[in-house]
Amino acid sequence: MITFQNVSKNYSCHEALTDINFKIAPQEFVSVVGRSGAGKSTVIKLLIGEERPTKGRIIVGQYDVGKLRPRDLPKLRRHVGTIFQDFRLLPSKTVFENISFALEVAGYPEREIPDIVMEVLDLVDLSGKERNFVNELSGGERQRVAIARAMVNKPDIIIADEPTGNLDPFNTVGIINLLTKINELGTTVILATHNKDIVDQLNRRVMVIENGRLVKDEKRGKYSVT
Repeated sequence: MITFQNVSKNYSCHEALTDINFKIAPQEFVSVVGRSGAGKSTVIKLLIGEERPTKGRIIVGQYDVGKLRPRDLPKLRRHVGTIFQDFRLLPSKTVFENISFALEVAGYPEREIPDIVMEVLDLVDLSGKERNFVNELSGGERQRVAIARAMVNKPDIIIADEPTGNLDPFNTVGIINLLTKINELGTTVILATHNKDIVDQLNRRVMVIENGRLVKDEKRGKYSVT
Protein backbone atom coordinates (compact mmCIF):
# COMPACT_ATOMS: atom_id res chain seq x y z
CA MET A 1 0.00 0.00 0.00
CA ILE A 2 2.80 2.46 0.91
CA THR A 3 6.28 2.47 -0.63
CA PHE A 4 9.26 4.78 -0.22
CA GLN A 5 11.88 4.10 -2.91
CA ASN A 6 15.26 5.80 -2.42
CA VAL A 7 13.58 8.92 -1.05
CA SER A 8 15.64 11.96 -0.14
CA LYS A 9 14.42 15.43 0.82
CA ASN A 10 16.68 18.46 0.70
CA TYR A 11 15.94 21.92 2.02
CA SER A 12 18.13 24.90 1.24
CA CYS A 13 20.21 24.54 4.39
CA HIS A 14 20.24 20.79 5.05
CA GLU A 15 19.25 17.29 3.94
CA ALA A 16 16.20 16.25 5.98
CA LEU A 17 16.01 12.68 4.62
CA THR A 18 18.62 10.56 2.89
CA ASP A 19 17.89 7.50 0.74
CA ILE A 20 14.87 6.20 2.70
CA ASN A 21 13.42 2.83 1.67
CA PHE A 22 10.48 0.98 3.24
CA LYS A 23 7.15 -0.66 2.50
CA ILE A 24 4.04 -0.69 4.70
CA ALA A 25 1.40 -3.32 4.00
CA PRO A 26 -2.36 -2.80 4.37
CA GLN A 27 -3.62 -3.00 7.98
CA GLU A 28 -0.16 -2.68 9.56
CA PHE A 29 0.45 -0.61 12.68
CA VAL A 30 3.86 1.06 12.38
CA SER A 31 5.61 3.42 14.78
CA VAL A 32 8.04 5.88 13.19
CA VAL A 33 10.32 7.08 15.95
CA GLY A 34 13.30 9.32 16.49
CA ARG A 35 14.47 12.36 18.34
CA SER A 36 13.13 15.83 17.54
CA GLY A 37 14.49 16.91 14.17
CA ALA A 38 15.37 13.36 13.08
CA GLY A 39 13.05 13.48 10.07
CA LYS A 40 9.77 11.98 11.30
CA SER A 41 7.66 15.01 10.39
CA THR A 42 9.27 15.17 6.95
CA VAL A 43 8.17 11.59 6.31
CA ILE A 44 4.60 12.57 7.27
CA LYS A 45 4.62 15.64 5.03
CA LEU A 46 5.83 13.57 2.09
CA LEU A 47 3.17 10.92 2.68
CA ILE A 48 0.30 13.41 2.49
CA GLY A 49 1.79 15.41 -0.37
CA GLU A 50 2.50 18.50 1.70
CA GLU A 51 6.11 18.25 0.50
CA ARG A 52 7.63 16.62 -2.60
CA PRO A 53 10.73 14.42 -2.50
CA THR A 54 13.94 15.83 -3.92
CA LYS A 55 14.80 12.34 -5.12
CA GLY A 56 13.02 8.99 -5.18
CA ARG A 57 9.44 7.79 -5.43
CA ILE A 58 6.55 7.63 -2.97
CA ILE A 59 3.58 5.37 -3.68
CA VAL A 60 0.43 5.54 -1.52
CA GLY A 61 -2.20 3.14 -2.79
CA GLN A 62 -2.78 3.99 -6.45
CA TYR A 63 -1.06 7.38 -6.20
CA ASP A 64 2.49 8.34 -7.14
CA VAL A 65 2.55 11.18 -4.61
CA GLY A 66 5.50 13.13 -6.00
CA LYS A 67 3.81 13.40 -9.39
CA LEU A 68 0.39 14.51 -8.19
CA ARG A 69 -0.81 17.92 -9.32
CA PRO A 70 -2.05 20.22 -6.53
CA ARG A 71 -5.65 19.85 -7.72
CA ASP A 72 -5.39 16.05 -7.34
CA LEU A 73 -4.09 16.07 -3.75
CA PRO A 74 -7.62 16.03 -2.25
CA LYS A 75 -8.16 12.65 -3.93
CA LEU A 76 -5.13 11.26 -2.10
CA ARG A 77 -6.16 12.80 1.21
CA ARG A 78 -9.59 11.16 1.11
CA HIS A 79 -7.71 7.91 1.60
CA VAL A 80 -5.42 9.27 4.33
CA GLY A 81 -6.66 10.71 7.63
CA THR A 82 -4.16 12.82 9.57
CA ILE A 83 -4.08 13.56 13.31
CA PHE A 84 -1.81 16.23 14.80
CA GLN A 85 -0.44 17.04 18.24
CA ASP A 86 -2.23 20.41 18.36
CA PHE A 87 -5.64 18.94 17.31
CA ARG A 88 -6.29 21.64 14.63
CA LEU A 89 -9.98 21.91 15.50
CA LEU A 90 -12.17 24.92 14.70
CA PRO A 91 -12.91 26.61 18.07
CA SER A 92 -15.98 28.48 16.80
CA LYS A 93 -17.71 25.23 15.82
CA THR A 94 -19.27 22.43 17.87
CA VAL A 95 -17.95 18.89 17.92
CA PHE A 96 -20.61 17.92 15.38
CA GLU A 97 -19.72 20.84 13.12
CA ASN A 98 -15.98 20.14 13.27
CA ILE A 99 -16.58 16.61 11.99
CA SER A 100 -19.40 17.37 9.55
CA PHE A 101 -17.28 20.10 7.94
CA ALA A 102 -14.91 17.43 6.61
CA LEU A 103 -17.85 15.64 5.02
CA GLU A 104 -19.23 18.84 3.51
CA VAL A 105 -15.86 19.62 1.92
CA ALA A 106 -15.77 16.07 0.50
CA GLY A 107 -19.19 16.61 -1.09
CA TYR A 108 -21.33 14.20 0.94
CA PRO A 109 -25.13 14.65 0.60
CA GLU A 110 -26.41 16.77 3.48
CA ARG A 111 -29.01 14.19 4.50
CA GLU A 112 -26.33 11.52 5.06
CA ILE A 113 -24.02 13.61 7.22
CA PRO A 114 -25.74 13.37 10.65
CA ASP A 115 -25.76 9.55 10.68
CA ILE A 116 -22.12 9.37 9.62
CA VAL A 117 -21.04 11.88 12.29
CA MET A 118 -22.91 10.08 15.06
CA GLU A 119 -21.44 6.75 13.99
CA VAL A 120 -17.87 8.03 14.19
CA LEU A 121 -18.53 9.78 17.52
CA ASP A 122 -19.67 6.44 18.90
CA LEU A 123 -16.42 4.88 17.63
CA VAL A 124 -14.32 7.37 19.64
CA ASP A 125 -16.59 7.22 22.73
CA LEU A 126 -17.87 10.79 22.43
CA SER A 127 -21.59 10.14 22.00
CA GLY A 128 -23.46 12.94 23.77
CA LYS A 129 -20.70 15.51 23.19
CA GLU A 130 -21.79 16.54 19.69
CA ARG A 131 -23.20 19.91 20.79
CA ASN A 132 -20.20 20.89 22.90
CA PHE A 133 -17.72 23.49 21.70
CA VAL A 134 -14.02 22.69 21.60
CA ASN A 135 -13.19 24.87 24.63
CA GLU A 136 -15.61 22.78 26.72
CA LEU A 137 -13.60 19.60 26.18
CA SER A 138 -10.54 18.14 27.86
CA GLY A 139 -7.34 17.60 25.91
CA GLY A 140 -8.07 13.91 25.54
CA GLU A 141 -11.58 14.63 24.27
CA ARG A 142 -10.26 17.16 21.76
CA GLN A 143 -7.88 14.58 20.37
CA ARG A 144 -10.76 12.11 20.09
CA VAL A 145 -12.67 14.68 18.05
CA ALA A 146 -9.61 15.06 15.83
CA ILE A 147 -9.48 11.28 15.39
CA ALA A 148 -13.20 11.20 14.58
CA ARG A 149 -12.70 13.90 11.94
CA ALA A 150 -9.79 11.93 10.46
CA MET A 151 -11.90 8.74 10.37
CA VAL A 152 -15.10 10.24 9.00
CA ASN A 153 -14.21 9.59 5.34
CA LYS A 154 -13.34 5.97 6.24
CA PRO A 155 -9.72 6.31 5.07
CA ASP A 156 -7.46 3.37 4.31
CA ILE A 157 -4.64 4.98 6.32
CA ILE A 158 -4.47 7.01 9.54
CA ILE A 159 -1.31 9.03 10.17
CA ALA A 160 -0.90 10.22 13.75
CA ASP A 161 1.86 12.82 14.18
CA GLU A 162 2.77 13.00 17.91
CA PRO A 163 -0.95 12.61 18.83
CA THR A 164 -0.24 12.33 22.57
CA GLY A 165 2.35 15.09 22.83
CA ASN A 166 -0.01 17.44 24.71
CA LEU A 167 -1.75 14.79 26.83
CA ASP A 168 -1.29 13.41 30.34
CA PRO A 169 -0.44 9.71 30.82
CA PHE A 170 -4.08 8.67 31.37
CA ASN A 171 -5.31 10.27 28.16
CA THR A 172 -2.23 9.05 26.31
CA VAL A 173 -3.21 5.45 27.07
CA GLY A 174 -6.77 6.14 25.90
CA ILE A 175 -5.66 7.60 22.56
CA ILE A 176 -3.21 4.76 21.86
CA ASN A 177 -5.90 2.20 22.71
CA LEU A 178 -8.24 3.96 20.30
CA LEU A 179 -5.64 3.91 17.51
CA THR A 180 -5.11 0.20 18.18
CA LYS A 181 -8.87 -0.38 17.93
CA ILE A 182 -9.01 1.51 14.62
CA ASN A 183 -6.16 -0.64 13.32
CA GLU A 184 -7.95 -3.82 14.38
CA LEU A 185 -10.97 -2.66 12.37
CA GLY A 186 -8.79 -2.75 9.25
CA THR A 187 -7.17 0.69 8.93
CA THR A 188 -3.42 1.06 8.44
CA VAL A 189 -1.99 3.21 11.26
CA ILE A 190 1.31 5.12 11.12
CA LEU A 191 2.27 6.64 14.47
CA ALA A 192 5.08 9.20 14.58
CA THR A 193 6.29 9.62 18.14
CA HIS A 194 9.32 10.07 20.37
CA ASN A 195 7.56 8.47 23.36
CA LYS A 196 9.55 5.34 24.19
CA ASP A 197 6.95 3.97 26.62
CA ILE A 198 4.20 4.01 23.98
CA VAL A 199 6.32 2.17 21.43
CA ASP A 200 7.52 -0.44 23.91
CA GLN A 201 3.98 -1.17 25.11
CA LEU A 202 2.64 -1.52 21.59
CA ASN A 203 5.32 -4.04 20.60
CA ARG A 204 4.46 -3.54 16.92
CA ARG A 205 6.67 -2.71 13.95
CA VAL A 206 9.17 0.06 14.70
CA MET A 207 11.10 2.20 12.21
CA VAL A 208 13.81 4.38 13.76
CA ILE A 209 15.05 7.51 11.97
CA GLU A 210 18.30 9.19 12.96
CA ASN A 211 19.68 12.26 11.22
CA GLY A 212 17.41 11.70 8.24
CA ARG A 213 18.33 8.04 7.76
CA LEU A 214 16.31 4.91 8.45
CA VAL A 215 18.62 3.03 10.83
CA LYS A 216 16.28 0.34 12.16
CA ASP A 217 13.16 -1.46 10.93
CA GLU A 218 11.87 -4.32 13.06
CA LYS A 219 8.54 -6.15 12.81
CA ARG A 220 8.19 -6.17 16.58
CA GLY A 221 10.60 -4.11 18.56
CA LYS A 222 11.50 -1.61 21.21
CA TYR A 223 12.41 2.03 20.73
CA SER A 224 16.16 2.36 21.13
CA VAL A 225 18.54 4.79 19.50
CA THR A 226 22.28 5.14 19.78
